[in-house]
Order: sequence, then C-alpha cells, then structure tokens
Amino acid sequence: MSNTQSSVDRDTYFRLYGSEVSYFTGKVRPAFRIKRVPHVEVLATPRVYREVIRARTGLQFIPVVVTPEDDTWQDTSDILDRLEERFPEPALVPRTPAQRIAAFLWELYADEFLILPAMHYRWNFADSIAKARADFASTNGDPVAAGRFADRMSGVLPGLGVVPETVPAIEAHLGELLADLERHFAVHPYLLGGRPSIADCALMGPFYAHLYLDAAPSRLLRERAPLTCHWIERMNHPDPDEGGAWLDDDALAETMRPMLARIGADASAYVLDTVRAYEAWADARPAETTEPPRAVGFHDTTLRGVRFGRYTSPYTLWMLQRVLDPYRALTAPDRTRVDQAFAGTGCEAFLRYEPRHRLEKHGYKLAFA
Repeated sequence: MSNTQSSVDRDTYFRLYGSEVSYFTGKVRPAFRIKRVPHVEVLATPRVYREVIRARTGLQFIPVVVTPEDDTWQDTSDILDRLEERFPEPALVPRTPAQRIAAFLWELYADEFLILPAMHYRWNFADSIAKARADFASTNGDPVAAGRFADRMSGVLPGLGVVPETVPAIEAHLGELLADLERHFAVHPYLLGGRPSIADCALMGPFYAHLYLDAAPSRLLRERAPLTCHWIERMNHPDPDEGGAWLDDDALAETMRPMLARIGADASAYVLDTVRAYEAWADARPAETTEPPRAVGFHDTTLRGVRFGRYTSPYTLWMLQRVLDPYRALTAPDRTRVDQAFAGTGCEAFLRYEPRHRLEKHGYKLAFA
C-alpha cells in the first residue's frame, strides 16, 4: 500500500481513546464493533491525556472519540447517540415504546447504580487492589503517577456510599443479579432478545472493565455466572452473521422482570434521592450560577434498610432525563403500554418523577437549561 493510500485510509477512521480497564470505555467499545464502525482504539497514555483528551475537552475523562472530520465526542451517552444517528443499522436503540424505555432504564441503572459493586470489588479486596494498581501502571507507563491515580480512585468509595455498612447489601444485590442474568441468558442471548441494544452496551461498563477483569469478581463471575461471561465475550467480539431480533410485539422477557424488580427495589431510591438532593441545591443556587459543579454536597439515602450518605451528583439528573424524555414524548396509548410493562416492578418510581430543573450540555459540561 502506498503512503498516499495509507493516509487516505487513516482519515476515514474514528479514534476511540480509552483503556481496557475503564468502566465507560467498556460501555462504548461494543457499539463500535457491533455497528462495524471503522475505528482504531488508542490507549489513553499520559501523552494522549495531555495532547488529546485535556486539549480537546478540558476534562480528564475517558473515553473520548475523534471523528474522521476531527470533531470530538465526549460522554458515553452522547457517543452512543451520535453513533446511532450516523450508523443507524444495526440499531442499538429500539423504536418500540416499552423496549426503548427499558433500554434507557438499563443504561441509567448501569451508569449510576452498578458503580457500587464495580468499585467495591475493585478496591475492597487485596488481590483486586494489587491487580488494579498493576493495570494502571502498565497503562500509564509511570508506576508512581499510576499509584497516585489509584489512591484517588479508591478514595472515592465513601462518597459513592461504598462503606462497611452497605457492603452486605451491595454484595447481595450483585449476587442476585448474577443469578437473574444466568436464568435470562439461558433463554435469550441479549437483554432485549436476540440482538444487542444500548442496554447491553451500558451493562458492559461495570461488567467487563471491573467485574470481569478485576481479580476478586472475575473469580465470582466465572464460578457462578458462565453464561454471563459468555455474553461479555460475545459483546466484545460480535458475530456479524449472528442475526437475531428483539422480542416481537415490543415484549420484555419474563426473565427480565425479576431484574427490573431488583432495579426498582434497590436502585430507585439511590438514584432519585440523589436527584431530589440536587434539585434542592438547584432551588437555592445563586441566580448567576449557569453550570453546576460535578458534586454539590452530600445527602442521605438507603439501600436495603441501611441508611448512608453519598455525594450529590448533578449528572444523575442528566441520566434520568434520558429515560423521562422519550417516555413523555410517547402518545397516550404508548405510555399506557409502557406503564403496564413496568407495573409492579418498582421502576414506575423513575417514570413518575417530575423534575423541577433541566440540564443540558454546553460544550462538554452540564449547564442549566
């Protein structure tokens, strides 16, 4: 191949900057592969952070995508939305009402709640800590700087609510979820049926980068959840000839219902208490405030009867809007269909919530609408 041809080819590629052990890189990576987007995945080294990630976004977060046109995409939900718009087939977002809302509920749950077991199993077990530190060092190339980063990551556990009092509930939730997933994947290849969706991509964030790769939870998954492990492998290595379809008639699998009930029972309070606390802060904010900080203090919430504090993140409202916006855009008959699909699961609490404030994106930051 000539140098000229090579240059032309490179200009057609998307660049996905991330890391194998990054929660949110794990969320978007399968979408690029399922949609067969021409791309290269570039390791987020210190040089990449300096020259690409911080230079383009002003932030320290991965993944970041640079398009062939040199546009920059940041934030995994935005990345998935833009991939869906630019590469509509195979679709990852269902067009039917119940499956569409279910997909965004799974994204909310995976992004905002499953961070608890993901961080617990990475930073509360000696062998997981050792492996994570080694993984960071090999990724960074500077063991001292990687160690400082690991210290920062492990230091956020109390702010998330991963404290000794909540650990039994966190471990019980994950154990029950694994049992539910095993029953589901024994019947259906993916969460919504015979093909992957944005729900599967979102679940890959905590399940691949943390639970499947970290030392302690990797043993747990391989011993107790072999079908879930197989789903992880298939998500990372999709078969272009697999075919398959989401369930007919906008149905949700019977095997999904216990998982929805678990989301409603455990995640709804965690998520909605955060949103309520953020909105109380927003009510009292100075009038000239146009952008919320990434955290606006602490609030109390509960998990399986255990009361604890956690930091208040405006971003949780942003993610809840991704569920509420398509739900409220439905016709009355379609909304009734969705209500019936989720009746009795506890997920109705998400759909009933009425935010007083709205967030939008200004560049790469959240801002008041």
